[in-house]
Amino acid sequence: MAEMVSLHATVHGRVQGVFFRASVEERATQLNLTGYVRNRPGNIVEVRAEGEKSKLEKLVEYLKIGPPAARVKDVITIWGEYTGGFLNFRVR
Repeated sequence: MAEMVSLHATVHGRVQGVFFRASVEERATQLNLTGYVRNRPGNIVEVRAEGEKSKLEKLVEYLKIGPPAARVKDVITIWGEYTGGFLNFRVR
C-alpha cells in the first residue's frame, strides 16, 4: 500500500497573476491529490495537499517550475501526517 502523507508548501517568487494556482489545481487533480492552493501576501502561493507521497513529490517538482510565465525563487515544504480532511483539490 502506498504511503499517504500531507504536504504544506509555500512557493516564493513571481507566482501571482501568472495562472500559477490554476496550473497547480490542474496538476494536483491529474495526480489524484486533495487539498487547496491559494495566494498569500508577499508574492507567495500556499499549497496544502494530501495523497500518495510519490505523487506529492511529483507535485513539488512541478511547484519548483510552475507555468511558463512564473519565476519560482524558492519552495519550502513541510511534510506531515495524512488526515483525509479534503474531498478534492481546488483553488481558494
